[in-house]
Amino acid sequence: MALEAAAGAAVETAVTEVYRDGRSLLIWSGRKFGYRKNLKRNHEDLMQKARELWELRNGIREGISQNRIRPDTTEWMANVEMNESEVIELDTKYNDRKNHPWKLFRFGKGASLSKDMAEKYKQVLSLWEEGKRKRGVLDAELPKRVVGIRPAKIEYKSPLHKHVEAAVHFLEDPEIKRIGIWGMVGTGKTTIIENLNTHDNIKKMFDIVIRVTVPKEWSEVGLQQKIMRRLNLNMGGPTDIEENTQIIFEELKKKKCLILLDEVCHPIELKNVIGIHGIQDCKVVLASRDLGICREMDVDETINVKPLSSDEAFNMFKEKVGEFINSIPRVVQVGQLVVRECGGLPLLIDKFAKTFKRMGGNVQHWRDAQGSLRNSMNKEGMDAVLERLEFCYNSLDSDAKKDCFLYCALFSEECDIYIRCLVEYWRVEGFIDNNGHEILSHLINVSLLESCGNKISVKMNKVIREMALKVSLQRKDSKFLAKPCEGLHELPNPEEWQQASRISLMDNELHGLPETPDCRDLLTLLLQRNENLIVIPKLFFTSMCCLRVLDLHGTGIESLPSSLCRLICLGGLYLNSCINLVGLPTDIDALERLEVLDIRGTKLSLCQIRTLTWLKLLRISLSNFGKGSHTQNQSGYVSSFVSLEEFSIDIDSSLQWWAGNGNIITEEVATLKKLTSLQFCFPTVQCLEIFMRNSSAWKDFFNRTSPAREDLSFTFQFAVGYHSLTCFQILESFDDPSYNCLKFIDGKGTDHILKVLAKTHTFGLVKHKGVSRLSDFGIENMNDLFICSIEECNEIETIIDGTGITQSVLKCLRHLHIKNVLKLKSIWQGPVHAGSLTRLRTLTLVKCPRLENIFSNGIIQQLSKLEDLRVEECDEIQEIIMESENNGLESNQLPRLKTLTLLNLKTLTSVWGGDPLEWRSLQVIEISMCPELKRLPFNNYNATKLRSIKGQRAWWEALKWKDDGAIKQRLESLCIFN
Repeated sequence: MALEAAAGAAVETAVTEVYRDGRSLLIWSGRKFGYRKNLKRNHEDLMQKARELWELRNGIREGISQNRIRPDTTEWMANVEMNESEVIELDTKYNDRKNHPWKLFRFGKGASLSKDMAEKYKQVLSLWEEGKRKRGVLDAELPKRVVGIRPAKIEYKSPLHKHVEAAVHFLEDPEIKRIGIWGMVGTGKTTIIENLNTHDNIKKMFDIVIRVTVPKEWSEVGLQQKIMRRLNLNMGGPTDIEENTQIIFEELKKKKCLILLDEVCHPIELKNVIGIHGIQDCKVVLASRDLGICREMDVDETINVKPLSSDEAFNMFKEKVGEFINSIPRVVQVGQLVVRECGGLPLLIDKFAKTFKRMGGNVQHWRDAQGSLRNSMNKEGMDAVLERLEFCYNSLDSDAKKDCFLYCALFSEECDIYIRCLVEYWRVEGFIDNNGHEILSHLINVSLLESCGNKISVKMNKVIREMALKVSLQRKDSKFLAKPCEGLHELPNPEEWQQASRISLMDNELHGLPETPDCRDLLTLLLQRNENLIVIPKLFFTSMCCLRVLDLHGTGIESLPSSLCRLICLGGLYLNSCINLVGLPTDIDALERLEVLDIRGTKLSLCQIRTLTWLKLLRISLSNFGKGSHTQNQSGYVSSFVSLEEFSIDIDSSLQWWAGNGNIITEEVATLKKLTSLQFCFPTVQCLEIFMRNSSAWKDFFNRTSPAREDLSFTFQFAVGYHSLTCFQILESFDDPSYNCLKFIDGKGTDHILKVLAKTHTFGLVKHKGVSRLSDFGIENMNDLFICSIEECNEIETIIDGTGITQSVLKCLRHLHIKNVLKLKSIWQGPVHAGSLTRLRTLTLVKCPRLENIFSNGIIQQLSKLEDLRVEECDEIQEIIMESENNGLESNQLPRLKTLTLLNLKTLTSVWGGDPLEWRSLQVIEISMCPELKRLPFNNYNATKLRSIKGQRAWWEALKWKDDGAIKQRLESLCIFN
């Protein structure tokens, strides 16, 4: 029984094992069959998800620089690479089985391949999910297209708004790659940069905008760090500039990029920093206080940001404070005084407005705050601005530049400072030798001075002047007592006189001066235009032993005291326009260091100064020769000034005496061997010939082998002839006071002035007879002309006749002004040689009743630099650009024309009627009294920089448009109706 039981148990066990093994076999077989059955689906699922993984991997690789990828992402990419090779191997096996069905495959092998695919799918899915998470993190680390704080609000159509729009339009021009925005501290350059950074059009134009504020103490690698931080890039070595440049270059080369550089204090070689020359779609806008830096960085266009005008400044203040200010007149008055303290600087206006806004409409609070403006508000704005301005001053690279700059603070803020006088002061003070204009240009370029636009004067901003006065108080050798134009009736106290090294009390209401001021350290004394100052005390100059500059011009003095002769260091004495001055001390020759003397418009005679033979610069009037026929009494006096280098005679009385005796004075002037500058009116051509024949200074100048302007040793302002009894005025230069000027009045023929014309930069022809063309004077004699003015020359019919000419004509001419030329029919006749008029910037045509043709065939193609065209009262003009003369004109003509002024043209019907021109730079149009002009040459695609159209509303409404009116709608917003 035991054996049976054991046998039964063994059988049962065996059966159980067989069942279990069979069941396992069935399960295994089922799974294998299932895998084999799902082989195709598993392959499709695997390959679909693998492709998504690979696309994700490639996107991360392409979108993010290797220099930005973190180590864990690098490891993930390596895992994806390994996984990719395994997936490809499985895909290969599957395709081999599919493409070779005749091969014998074991049942288990197909199932195994399907299983491997299913498991590999899980790996791919895991890597894909991990990659998606990383992509989210990495996307967050990618640089935003634009990064910036909310910019200061700019009022629509305010000056700053116009500057922003001008910069945007420049950036839209594919030819413009770099723009320089320059101006003094506080004018709003940073605000412009901030608004460009967030401008809607900028976002559309560029893939990325990089804004960097350049530190004062900058370095190439430091700038690279800022840019790479903006791009979320990992740097190479801390000093490996070339490696960093390559990293930045690789990141930007496929992007449209705008780089905004603010507060640029030094030239930056962008090629070294970012490899910019290899980035085709990269543009740069830089903001600097220094125009020179903009030029050194090769900008294509510049935008000069100037302080706001009084009205603009107050409008900004009101906008910042709020509307309530308009309803309280006394608050408005205080606000105007506050704004005046800001010097037109938006930075200060903004800060001051925020303070006053908190006071609401409480008039007393406003008055209290305005009364303590300096003390209570310095910490908010003024000190910060003065500190930044002082940095600009400290950046001047020579003591001479610093001294010259500070000297300008002796003048009232915002007043015209005449360049010629200022440079003379500097020279007499000993700051400079002959580089005054160079220093002046530098001070303008670094925004410490501002050009007045007339090229003969500059001015200093109120806030900059305050900084200069603050600096002067800190210097032991240059303490200023500067109270110009303050309406003073009373004198400053004696202590102020005693401490000052330079005193300016010009343009006041002073009636008297201290009897014996203690001024032992005084170097400059400016008292000009105190009209009520009639008497100078006898001992006034006694202690001023160091005085170098004394300006009394425009005062009411009748004589000068004998103590004047104590001024043994005096170098410059200005007495011009002292119309009552008749007497000088008898021992005037004690002023042995006097080099500059101006007695124009006085009653002094040459006899009274004849002993000052060491003078280097003398300005006199015709009246200083004496009244009536005093030639014999005055002869020999001019020739006695043997040291003269600069000599000027103004015509201020009847020309009859001058016409009869001018030849005698001319002969004396010709004896001055050291002359380097002469302003003189020759009453006749014969007098001019006398001078040229006898003057050794002229002969040396004329016979120089090099005609280059920088080599000139002689400058002149000559007038030949006269046409009225009014004061003669020399034709003023547009750009540079060192230009040679010639004005030929009431002349005939050409021969007598050709030698002078060949050395002339500015030529004025008035009431000339005997020539029908300007070119009759010989084109070879006009190679150096920069400016030409033709007036009342009624025999001239054209300016240039190109027949027979084989070279370029007027190739240096910048400005051409023609007025009251009654027979003028055209500017040019005949062929135009390449290179002619290529530098012309302005063309003005006024009252030329027979003029029919402005741009004859071939001339318009030469005018690539023309910026300003003005045509006025020319009755025969029908077309500004005649179609018959300009067939096939290319669309890019007149590429720099900015202003077009058309006034009182009765028969004008068209500006241009051919295929549309681009008008790529046109900004301002003024049209008035042109009743037949019914169409404008614009469409929706050209004249994109147009800013204003000035004219009458009735004329505008009568215009006809080729399209459905869309262009009218676009342009009407630019109209200013009068």
